[in-house]
Amino acid sequence: MITSIIGKMFLKAYNKKFNAHYDAKNFFVEQYCPLFFGHEKYFYWPVNSPFVQGLRKGCPPTKEEINNRIQNTIKKIDNYEPDASIAIGYKAADTLLSKTCCQITNIKMIFNKDDIYLSWIGSGLGVGVSGATILFYKPQILLDIYDGWKYYRQFLNTIPFIKGNQIESWNGQWLSHKYDKRFYMENDPMANFDPFASPPEKEKSMNITTLSWTTILFNLAYKYQSNMMAYIYKCGGKDPNTTIGFIPFALDQVRKPKELYQRLFGIEEGKKAEELYGTEYGFIDACQKGMIGIKSIRPKGLRDYMEKGKMPKYDGSEEQTIKFHTYIIWILAMLKNEEMWAKAQEFAREMQIYSQNADRGKVGGSRKVDAVMQSTSKTKFIESLVDIVADAPNKDKIEEIAELINAMPNDNVRYFMVLVKFNYASINNIKK
Repeated sequence: MITSIIGKMFLKAYNKKFNAHYDAKNFFVEQYCPLFFGHEKYFYWPVNSPFVQGLRKGCPPTKEEINNRIQNTIKKIDNYEPDASIAIGYKAADTLLSKTCCQITNIKMIFNKDDIYLSWIGSGLGVGVSGATILFYKPQILLDIYDGWKYYRQFLNTIPFIKGNQIESWNGQWLSHKYDKRFYMENDPMANFDPFASPPEKEKSMNITTLSWTTILFNLAYKYQSNMMAYIYKCGGKDPNTTIGFIPFALDQVRKPKELYQRLFGIEEGKKAEELYGTEYGFIDACQKGMIGIKSIRPKGLRDYMEKGKMPKYDGSEEQTIKFHTYIIWILAMLKNEEMWAKAQEFAREMQIYSQNADRGKVGGSRKVDAVMQSTSKTKFIESLVDIVADAPNKDKIEEIAELINAMPNDNVRYFMVLVKFNYASINNIKK
């Protein structure tokens, strides 16, 4: 039924924007059906609905058949109890036999026919990402998604080898493109827009590429200053339909790494780093944290440095530099204190000086520094500093850092120590 709520939200915004007076059924008939099902290539495949019943692969419907299917759908909506074949996102007709049946009631439910038509409209506004679909609770986003529908229809009608039934992937591509300030041009919306994946070898058809959730998330965060809610679900495929639920999107947290990266390391490099965020978790795993925010976009591989004491190896390449900077920026965003960057640099330099000078360059100094670098807790860190402080060239500076660490919450100690590790690796340019 969430699809009906989204459809209602959109239709209200649409009528206001265009000074129109559509009700749900009229919009479905006059606007929605011609775009989604008015051609032999559909926008998506509504399982068990009159639009697809009896259709065979390789035998697209004629114009007359399409019109008949539209009329049959309207007839069924107006005269039958709603089920998933005519009300998108609603219960299946054979609910008791379904894998996902639960909390069945014998209370007679009264359904508004408008809600059924709205469910079709709302479902068409889903944004597809890897593993899930997002319905945003923001009218302007819904209107922006709608703006892209006509272009998808143009592509399907004019380019024979583009596959249909990919409206959710298209919505994600279009929304990300529209919110990308670098490439989107209001007077030429299709410029710089290539949502298509190269066809596999020996295949002629082309798919719409399903974007990563972080790509859409970052562009969304650049567009909107306020946080928002979204509804997440999985529908179709081999697995049973799954409801993830309502998830807050903390866009202010998501913007922070971008802003820090641009300020500390440059704009262009910051754009390249975006693809590294969120690689620690899939989208569903990120949703299970209860909120899409800074924790959700932790870069893959950082856990080993935080929890296992792993030492980074730095070869000075552009790829590795961007990766190091991505880790550093994420940690600074978690710490919410940019001063920790300077403190980590300072401490890393002191460790380098000590390693080079302690015991006249003997191995002992390096081992002591290694013990500090591999610390994963406040206690181990303080203990490992005891031997160093005794004969450190700059004893006061090291004691100052020790006091800073001792006053930190335990989680922040791990973050700070990773900053130190990456600075230390960069300073020493450690080879693989």
